[in-house]
Amino acid sequence: MDIFYIRRAALTVFLTAIASVTTAQAADVPLAIIGPHEYDLPVDFKPFNVLVQYGDGNAAGLSYNSLGQRKPEGGSHTWAGMTKYVHFRSFDAIPHVGFAFEVIQTESYVLAHGTNYGGLGGTISGPAVWFKPNKNSTFGIQTFLQTPSGTRESLATHYWSNLSSFMFDYEWKHFSFDGDVGAIVSMTKHLDGQHSYKPGTTFHSNLRFSWKAHRVVEPFLAFDWQNTAATRDRTVQNWIDNSSSREVAMGGGVMFTLTKSISLTTRYSHSVEGRNTPETNAYYMKFVYLW
Repeated sequence: MDIFYIRRAALTVFLTAIASVTTAQAADVPLAIIGPHEYDLPVDFKPFNVLVQYGDGNAAGLSYNSLGQRKPEGGSHTWAGMTKYVHFRSFDAIPHVGFAFEVIQTESYVLAHGTNYGGLGGTISGPAVWFKPNKNSTFGIQTFLQTPSGTRESLATHYWSNLSSFMFDYEWKHFSFDGDVGAIVSMTKHLDGQHSYKPGTTFHSNLRFSWKAHRVVEPFLAFDWQNTAATRDRTVQNWIDNSSSREVAMGGGVMFTLTKSISLTTRYSHSVEGRNTPETNAYYMKFVYLW
């Protein structure tokens, strides 16, 4: 099959680490790192592999309170990374359907309230499957499991999570539109000698609209949204005040197709509306290598 088409398949499913219930975590809409052609995926292809390095820096100097007002407090500066290996394959017994399995390791560094710390967060892994309703479109589903672990206590969520979403893509001659709609469902957080907490379910959507200006350079617009239900204290059976949150962020970026197997995507995004969350004021980067 065409190698340029396979290269686009390398820009596949992404899932960011879930924020813990502590306010020191920065705002980060799930799957906010995705770029153009993220779900422009092939079917009936020979197996191949992809290595992706994601990175973003968020200077959240302000935060949104429970009334949706921006306040100069509660923010933090974070640097986050995700190293992802993906194996793509299809099966002769299941024609016109594509499959992938991913293993993602999260990394982060945080500056907040006079402290700084960094290390590895949870590991995310799981499958994705998709088909093409017609030659210009793709539709599929992805589901992942995130571990509760971390190299530092403050970087571990201490609960298991399932992250699932529908993904779609449509390609025109000069434009493309793709995105996802999904949810994150978490188990109860248990720590010895402390109350048990059940994080609220997070719903999210990420949309990308790009202009195929040139074979190498492709500018795009981004829209990201998340809404998280309140956290429940299972020990005393109460909802935690002001623990529900929402955010809408918008931005723009450029995807550079450097070779048939290497691409680099950069973007800037900023919050336009939120509640009970640090603002997004972030730069994103994604490097893809296909073999």
